[in-house]
Amino acid sequence: GVFMYNHLQQKVRNAEALAQKYKQQQEALSAQLQVVYEHRSRLERSLQKERGEHKKTKEDFLVYKLEAQEALNKEKQDSMNRYGALSSQHKILKNQHEDVKKQLLDLQLQHNSLKLEHRKTLETHSQKYSQLQQEKDSEVTNLQDTVFKLREESKLLRKAHQEVHSQLLNAQ
Repeated sequence: GVFMYNHLQQKVRNAEALAQKYKQQQEALSAQLQVVYEHRSRLERSLQKERGEHKKTKEDFLVYKLEAQEALNKEKQDSMNRYGALSSQHKILKNQHEDVKKQLLDLQLQHNSLKLEHRKTLETHSQKYSQLQQEKDSEVTNLQDTVFKLREESKLLRKAHQEVHSQLLNAQ
């Protein structure tokens, strides 16, 4: 029981460590997402500045606008892809966390069940031991009585034998 208890306690500690690790990973991912949004914000400000500087010629402006729009769209797409990946990873970690919580609950239930079973087994063994002890004591008492009776009978037989022997000697 103690071994099982220690084993279950170790599993609980492992599950808590794993949950802490997932929490730290989630915090790191949130920080990375913030950096991505700040980067995007800086890119948008940079784009506005560039537009202001290139208003001199319409053709250059249109070429630049096309290039900047493509770059922005690509960055947005990349950001969305990264966000999607982070969101997906977050869902996976959340599901894993729920699984770990469920496993912990199952292990706690199993532990309680085993404790109860151990207690019942201990009571049964204790009762059997007590019963066997009583039977042994009773048997020892009966054997002692038998030994005493046999000794008495042996004394009587020796006495009778002695008398028969004396009568034979007298008759001879």
